Amino acid sequence: MTRHREFVRTVIKYDGTKGELRKGLLAVRAGLTPDELEVSGAALTHRALALPEVAEAGTVAAYVSVGREPGTRALLDALRERGVRVLLPVLLDDNDLDWARYEGPDRLVRAGRGLLEPAGERLGPDAVTGADTVLLPGLAVDGRGMRLGRGGGSYDRVLERLERAGVGPVRVVLLYDHEVLAHVPEEPHDRPVDVVVTPGGVRRVSPTRPFP
Repeated sequence: MTRHREFVRTVIKYDGTKGELRKGLLAVRAGLTPDELEVSGAALTHRALALPEVAEAGTVAAYVSVGREPGTRALLDALRERGVRVLLPVLLDDNDLDWARYEGPDRLVRAGRGLLEPAGERLGPDAVTGADTVLLPGLAVDGRGMRLGRGGGSYDRVLERLERAGVGPVRVVLLYDHEVLAHVPEEPHDRPVDVVVTPGGVRRVSPTRPFP
């Protein structure tokens, strides 16, 4: 996806705000072809399953990819087949997240905003604090681990809840290669992630060694 990385570097011009950067990154995603989505999804699944923090986890909090998000469907099924307890989010009216166990693709139901959610028992917003690894959606990340989300604040609450509970699951963001940026604008409530997984590889966040 070299052409997409070059597009990000040369075409997306933003004024330092998250909104403009989101707009540009979503435009790039909209241009991904079905073949690119399929290839990147397979590679992302392979990379994520090989990550020790995922491979050795007993419980993983994840999400169901929709639209042109980096694909997670195969990853969810592979984790479940391995006997991993997979938790999926359920969007609440206030944009917070409840959680329920993933019981297979036939137990996913259509929800608002085009989302797919698990149909099983709701476990409560604090269920995520029992996860060994938390997989996060996003639009971009930088070398400090600062993640750009879609702006709803749902996963900001998740990261804050983990911090408040004093637990330390590994926080992994799943992205396309071109969404690893030199800098992502941040606000005081933003929390960093620990690991970035893309179809092209794995990067561990180190504030003293920024990337790309």
